[in-house]
Amino acid sequence: MKPYTERNKGLRWQVTISLFFSWLCHSVSGQIHYSIVEEMRKDSVIANIADDLGLDIKQLSSRNLRIVSRNSEKYFYVNMDNGNLYIKDRIDRETLCGSEASCFLSFDAVAENPFTIVKIKVEIQDINDNSPRFYPDILSVETIELTSTGTRFALHLAEDPDTGSNSVQSYKLSDNQYFTLSEDRNPDDSTFLELVLEKPLDREKQNIHKLTLTAMDGGSPEKSGTALIKIIVTDVNDNFPIFTQSVYKVSVNENIPVNSTIITLAANDKDEGLYSEIAYSFSKTSGYIHHTGTFSVHPISGEIKAINWLDFELLRNYELSLQAKDGGGLVAHCKVLIEVIDVNDNSPEISITSLSTPVPEDAATGTVIALIEVHDQDSGENGEVDCKLTEDSSFSLILSDDTYYRIITTTTDRGSPPLSNMKTITLDISDINDNPPLFLKTKFITYVPENNLPGASICTSGVVYAQRTFDYEQLKEFDIEVTARDNGLPILSSNTTLLIRIVDQNDNMPKILYPSSDGGSTVFEMVPFASEPGSLVTKVVAVDSDSGHNAWLSYHFIQSSEPSHFFINEHTGEIRTAHAFQEKDISKHRFVVMVKDNGDPTLSATVTLSLIVADNFQQVVPNLSTISDIGEELSHNSLQMYLLIALALISFLFIITLMRVVISKCRKSKSTSFGSLISGQIHYSIVEEMRKDSVIANIADDLGLDIKQLSSRKLRIVSRTSEQFSDANMDNGNLYIKDRMTESIVGAEACCYHI
Repeated sequence: MKPYTERNKGLRWQVTISLFFSWLCHSVSGQIHYSIVEEMRKDSVIANIADDLGLDIKQLSSRNLRIVSRNSEKYFYVNMDNGNLYIKDRIDRETLCGSEASCFLSFDAVAENPFTIVKIKVEIQDINDNSPRFYPDILSVETIELTSTGTRFALHLAEDPDTGSNSVQSYKLSDNQYFTLSEDRNPDDSTFLELVLEKPLDREKQNIHKLTLTAMDGGSPEKSGTALIKIIVTDVNDNFPIFTQSVYKVSVNENIPVNSTIITLAANDKDEGLYSEIAYSFSKTSGYIHHTGTFSVHPISGEIKAINWLDFELLRNYELSLQAKDGGGLVAHCKVLIEVIDVNDNSPEISITSLSTPVPEDAATGTVIALIEVHDQDSGENGEVDCKLTEDSSFSLILSDDTYYRIITTTTDRGSPPLSNMKTITLDISDINDNPPLFLKTKFITYVPENNLPGASICTSGVVYAQRTFDYEQLKEFDIEVTARDNGLPILSSNTTLLIRIVDQNDNMPKILYPSSDGGSTVFEMVPFASEPGSLVTKVVAVDSDSGHNAWLSYHFIQSSEPSHFFINEHTGEIRTAHAFQEKDISKHRFVVMVKDNGDPTLSATVTLSLIVADNFQQVVPNLSTISDIGEELSHNSLQMYLLIALALISFLFIITLMRVVISKCRKSKSTSFGSLISGQIHYSIVEEMRKDSVIANIADDLGLDIKQLSSRKLRIVSRTSEQFSDANMDNGNLYIKDRMTESIVGAEACCYHI
């Protein structure tokens, strides 16, 4: 790349770097300036941006070096392999900047890890790629034949989109004997071109004169453009319109309403009649200068109006070429320079350049979350942006560069009135396992009714199942230690205590302690004949194993021969006389007393009680019929019981005798022939809840078997239910506990051993 000098107008580039290190944000800000000519070929190298940024080429991909710009990304790109900055597309300075004196393309070079932000400013130098042109290329000038020499005719200037020395530098008129070309300067230093009459015209000799006007630029090689000037000689109209100013300047706000008047032109013509009537219009020119779609001029009043919205951000200055033409065809020209004043009509724009999400919940203070660019198209204070968070949060807003912030929610410019914009940034916070499971209470209490079914749920906060049936009378409450563990890394846990309280159920009937009725006979009580009313005769005493209201007992007569002579206290069970006895009253009274609890359902027990009214027992003996009745009653009530007891005793003795015989024979017999069968019964007694593999007895010795022959004789347990609870060891002949035994197996059939 050749350096730029006055003699060599080739490609020029310049690098200016200003770095600012921010240890808090880990970012670098600065600026680099390049200068190139327009119309460079695609993929042309501008510079090695990696070297200018001080970056290692091997780290370009890992640091994600990239160009961030609103309009420059289509013109430039960075090669990640060598760090060069290349031309991406054709750059036409005239398209980008029009006739502006300087033309720049700007972008931000952004790298990460750590964040580096450098502004790149590329100056686009003009080359002589455009020829001067006249609009229109045929100029018609009407003048009367009596026009005096020295009269000047205003001409259109040629236009050249190029700037500097590449723009129009000089004009030349074709050789002729009537006209010369005069170049002069307006107050704004613009060229003023006029055609000067040097020799009187004679319409009769020549009514049309054709001249060639050539415009030349200062480029190398030189380029030029021509226009044909037609001078039409007419009859006398010897005064030209004259504008009050050759150049009009006006400033307007960009937010003026459509159809607002910008300025009113004024031109005078000393002629009278038709020749003094002036019509205003735009001079025909190229699109770089003329803006007929934005402004209009009234042909009679000369009033210029804005017929479209003005936008300072699109175009800041307008140059309008206008003409005033009288009725005789004489034309005067002027310029109107319109300056657009910026107003605060653009809200700041927010864009996310880099965003790191999710963010771990234990991220360290100062961790970079996002890189955000803010931009306001307004200028001056209207384009200066202040950023802030909309509410207090765990994040902070740090300025990294004049347009970059670390994290942002609201931006406000400094215009009047200030405009703002808001952008919501959604950050996902990733969870880490820093919270152990938390129980709502350090101790939970649950209530379980007794006689529950095994396997039933007894707690809803974390499902707890009962493995056995609970009995309130044996166990009223107990504690369980519960541990909750999560599945995180590391695993966290917490403990709580579950207190299980057994709720009593009405499952025990009242038990009558007195009078005792275990023998099944009727209880007799002697009542003195002289007893006073309300005298205590006897008291029924009963208890209930249940608790609470289930154990509240009440006493009642359910059957009596003469209930009017006695009454029983419902709460104490005391039986008392109801009134004094008389000679005519019967002496024997029989009652059935029922004791019932207060449970649901109600359970009860009964006892039979006989009362004899007499001062002594001898008074009752002479009454043989009465004694006989008592004896018959006693015999009748006890006969069935005696028979049952005798039958049970005889059966028990017979079974014991038979077992002794069988066991004796089994012990004496060491071996039996195939097909022989010995049957008998052995009785063991163990407590429930014995541990697994506990020894019950040596069943081989009790069966009279040789331990060495247990395998060959295939000793085994045959039962529908007991095989799961006990097992015989073939090596030593012991009978072991195989599984836990509880009261839930009551009712299982007895074991049968086959040898």
